[in-house]
Amino acid sequence: MSSKDFSEDELQKLVRSAQSGDTECFGKIYDLFFDQIYRYASFRVPDEMAEDIVADIFVKGWEKIHSYKSKKNVPFGAWLFRIARHSVIDAYRMQQEIEEVPEDIVDSDEFNQADSLVKRTYLLKTVRKALRELPQKQREILELSFMAELPNSEIARVLNMREGAVRTMKFRALQKLEILLPTEMRENM
Repeated sequence: MSSKDFSEDELQKLVRSAQSGDTECFGKIYDLFFDQIYRYASFRVPDEMAEDIVADIFVKGWEKIHSYKSKKNVPFGAWLFRIARHSVIDAYRMQQEIEEVPEDIVDSDEFNQADSLVKRTYLLKTVRKALRELPQKQREILELSFMAELPNSEIARVLNMREGAVRTMKFRALQKLEILLPTEMRENM
């Protein structure tokens, strides 16, 4: 189940119950948004940090849920992703130096297929490298769009931009990303 399966009205009912202290309703919110938040965070930070940051995001969400106001015309998902975005930024600030896990670590599990692991690792490494060459705002829009699967309207709210500006910037970012990727990857796009 994901946040896309719930209407904003249904989600607002869960939020109001959670604001009243209903932990089961917050648990449902957690279940609805976990995958999107995890994908977003894990693409922005090293894998070993992702789980801790995601846990921190939901703890902050629980602690601050009383401050969420549906009348401000910001969907709950956008509000939660603002917390996620700031938590990722805070994690970078807290770390003096973020050390990435080497991409060439061998998986000792014999049941994993080596060729698919190598292809996936190469693909992720190449895409991450290309994304790092994009301007920060374009990179954030692509991460929110493709990793967190947020619609343009919510991305606009998370980044305090107009939806049309998000669409334009996303289009330009994809064009630039296509140029930055190796030829063999461009052919598969």
